[in-house]
Amino acid sequence: MKNSENAIHRAAADGFPRAAEDYVRGRPDYPPEIVDWLRDQIGLHSGATVVDLGAGTGKFTPRLVETGARVIAVEPIAEMLSKLAAAWPQVEALAATAESLPLPDASVDAVVCAQAFHWFATREALAEIDRVLKPAGRLGLVWNMKDERVGWVAHLDQIMKQVEGDTPRYQSGAWRELLPFPGFGPLFEHHFPHGHIGTPEDVIIHRVRSTSFIAALAPEERATIEDQVRALIATAPELIGKDLVTFPYVTVAFSTVKVD
Repeated sequence: MKNSENAIHRAAADGFPRAAEDYVRGRPDYPPEIVDWLRDQIGLHSGATVVDLGAGTGKFTPRLVETGARVIAVEPIAEMLSKLAAAWPQVEALAATAESLPLPDASVDAVVCAQAFHWFATREALAEIDRVLKPAGRLGLVWNMKDERVGWVAHLDQIMKQVEGDTPRYQSGAWRELLPFPGFGPLFEHHFPHGHIGTPEDVIIHRVRSTSFIAALAPEERATIEDQVRALIATAPELIGKDLVTFPYVTVAFSTVKVD
């Protein structure tokens, strides 16, 4: 474990403590098909140990638990980790960053980062992941991506992008620049269609509120964004007047194997 102090991006440090409850309500879970991917591509099974790295409020944790593996959740934001610990008391929950994991060398079979790797896509984090993985251990990177092939979803993302600033995001592709990383094999990619069904308030408004760089805004700026989102809900043909809507996503999953 490294002893150096590692900074958390200000959007995460400022936004996620405010948005933990919105994250629980507004973020989708993950498709059940991902459990087969975890077993087949990440090698999870009873007797294996996996780190849920950047675990947040535990949105991905139940899919890891379903595999029968021992799950260790690692999350630096206290407000989010407390939500996870309350929901999944059987999971070991550790407050730590990706660059300084409180785990022994070669102690885990897999590390999975769900909706998180873009926050810590650094050589230091990948070296630390390499350190804690056993020989031939697996690294999984998973994201629920808004399906922008749908018109209203693309419009929603444009509203959100107005205030994203320099916040790390999957869409930038910056995280890919480090991969393949020394000590790891090639990256394999799988896609799964997914949808979050619920009221517009839950699956759209709370989804927007849960976004780090929006939660970190001043109240009047957040209100401006929310007004634009509510105007979209009131006018988009697929949303207008609906009590229940489906927010379409594509779950993107990457896997690689430790080879050194």
